[in-house]
Amino acid sequence: MNTPLPPAEELALIDRELAQLDARRLYLLGRRDWLLRLLLQPGSGPAPVRWGPAVSAGPAKEASAPSAQNVLLTLGAVLLAVAALAFTLVSWGSMGIAGRSAVLAAVTAAALGAPVLLLRRGLRSTAESVAAVGLLLTVLDAYALYAVGMPDTNGTGYAAGAAAVLAAAWAGYGSGLRKLRSPLPAAVLAAQFALPLAALAARPGPQALGWALLATAVLDAALALRVRAAAVPAAVTGAGALLVGVAQSWSAGSVAQALSPAALLLAGAALGVAAAWREPRASAAALTGALAAVAGLGGVARPDLDPAWTVLVHLLLALPLLAAVRVPALPAAVRRGSARAGAAVASLAALSAGAVAATALVARFRVLGEVWAATTPDRDPYGPGAAAVLTLLIAAGAAWWLARALSRPEPTVVAVVLAWAGLFAAPVLLGFPVAAVFAAQLAVTGAAGVLALRSPARGARIAAAVCTLTGAANLSLGALDGRTATFAVWGLLGAGCAAAAAYGAAPRPLRSGAAVCAVGYTTGVLVAAGAVSDLAVVWWALPVLAVPSLAAALGPRLAGVRLPVEIAAAVAGALAVGLSAGRPGTLALVLALAGVVCAGAAVRPDRRVLGWAAGALFAAATWVRLAEAGVSAPEAYTLPVTVPALVVGLLRRRRDPQASSWTAYGPGLAATLVPSLLAAWGDPGWMRPLLLGAAALAVTLLGARGRLQAPLLLGGAVLAAVAVHELAPYVVQVAGALPRWVPPALAGLLLLAVGATYERRLRDARRLRAAIGRLR
Repeated sequence: MNTPLPPAEELALIDRELAQLDARRLYLLGRRDWLLRLLLQPGSGPAPVRWGPAVSAGPAKEASAPSAQNVLLTLGAVLLAVAALAFTLVSWGSMGIAGRSAVLAAVTAAALGAPVLLLRRGLRSTAESVAAVGLLLTVLDAYALYAVGMPDTNGTGYAAGAAAVLAAAWAGYGSGLRKLRSPLPAAVLAAQFALPLAALAARPGPQALGWALLATAVLDAALALRVRAAAVPAAVTGAGALLVGVAQSWSAGSVAQALSPAALLLAGAALGVAAAWREPRASAAALTGALAAVAGLGGVARPDLDPAWTVLVHLLLALPLLAAVRVPALPAAVRRGSARAGAAVASLAALSAGAVAATALVARFRVLGEVWAATTPDRDPYGPGAAAVLTLLIAAGAAWWLARALSRPEPTVVAVVLAWAGLFAAPVLLGFPVAAVFAAQLAVTGAAGVLALRSPARGARIAAAVCTLTGAANLSLGALDGRTATFAVWGLLGAGCAAAAAYGAAPRPLRSGAAVCAVGYTTGVLVAAGAVSDLAVVWWALPVLAVPSLAAALGPRLAGVRLPVEIAAAVAGALAVGLSAGRPGTLALVLALAGVVCAGAAVRPDRRVLGWAAGALFAAATWVRLAEAGVSAPEAYTLPVTVPALVVGLLRRRRDPQASSWTAYGPGLAATLVPSLLAAWGDPGWMRPLLLGAAALAVTLLGARGRLQAPLLLGGAVLAAVAVHELAPYVVQVAGALPRWVPPALAGLLLLAVGATYERRLRDARRLRAAIGRLR
């Protein structure tokens, strides 16, 4: 760059301009800080303020490092407070009254007056710390005044008065110095203790304390209308008052004793609703107030009622709260809070009643200890069970009404569950006769099943299906109390499940579940019939086999539920096999009959796979018979499997010449060759190895002739294994007769021969592998 000035003059010019820019920048930064403090001052206007020359760059500004500055100021304030406390507690007694008064007055006045000067110099953080020390000194002054001047005064009453005086003094101090943030919150905090301490001093007891806390909450709520932060102490003191009221209400021994806590709770409820009425975001206040009202009114009725009836009273008191959602004249916060409070009370009441109902229904499990023993007890129709039933039914009605009022599906699900629980448990809780209990519960279960099949709402349909399943299981368990009940209840439930499975308009999952249940109940009835007949357990299997037989006979008529029915029938067949396992002859009979059922079902083209199951069952029946007869030869067990398997493989190869020989003949050949080979290796005789070797040779030759891989390899492997087994003793004898150097020498010669002809042997192995690969 070319300029007309010499370099030295141009450099001096640049330095002067940079200095002017720095000075201007510092002036603008100082002006900006002053404007920010002016705008942050509450209620300040554009009053003229003397403004001097631009600040120099020497001293650093107070706000240049706020974090470090705040730490230092806090530590300084803490040290001053500790020093003041130590002075008051330790050095106070060594001075006279005049000296004490003079020292405290001087220190307190200095601490409270210093922030004025500090604020004028713009040192706001320092002023906050010194003001905090001054406020603490006023507390020490109050304590010192009590300790020296009024030691015989009631401490609680003096503390209440001191709290009120300090709150007023701190409020005035903070109003005079609005730039300080701590005095006004400290005044509000001190004011929280005035009324509670005064109440405890005048009339010790929780009731006076509760009213004092509530009065403090009212004052805080009034202040919160202007200062939003006052809502926090209002919530704390209000919650304290309500807790005192609830504790007193639930510990009252009579209605007269419960009236005073009820009045406190109702007053707290009024405060909460009033707060929500004025503040749209205070729905929590309405919620708390509504709960307090329910607790207060319900607490009046509690001393003279059973706990279950007390729960019902609370539920009835909560119903008007739920109705608040349909009162548009109420503010939104009040509607939301009241409705949530009503829902909370109704939920707790329903849970309490549901626990009573569940306890009564779970008691049916005791029949498992002694089936058909008639152990159902009687119940008091006017006892706690009646209250639980009413609670469940009323809660169900409230949930149904709420679902229609809000147009939401969730309350409908709750209504279905609660209505079923109340109606299903009602006969048991009210002490109906056993026959009436079963009849009523069957009707309730059937109604729930119809709702599950026909309800258009998915949530209600699922809830009704779960209730139906639960009710059917409980009924089935309870029916074991007597023989007649078992047959009647299980038969009716099975018929109902069959009807539900046949209802074509129902969703397929429900129909499938109903079909499975129908098969299960049919099986249970047949087992119960076997138990009634006094036959041995092994003979119970024969009537149970009627279930898979019926499923196989119906077959295509089952339409959409065919597969679930067949699976359930297979489980019933397995149960029949398990029941007959105690006697080999009966087990063989059951296995054979099950094989007949599978073979009959396999006639249909879409169930050909059951033919394998039929073959397995027939083979198992044969094996059981052989084992019962004491036959130990493995061929007696394997040949009945091998022959049909080879026939099936041959038929498949004729139908599909490209099918692999491993698929067609491999399983059948391995079923006999492998067990026979294992038996031959442990057989000291010569007949079994001879016959097995001949059979393996024949299989190998047939495989070579037909170019079939599976017979060739399996037969050759078994033939080689038999040859090794037969030649092994002679090889051992020869090896023992040779000198010890001969085996290593022979091994070395073998390795030399293989190494010399390695490439040719490798080509031979490849040709052999290719030849085997070309086999099928």
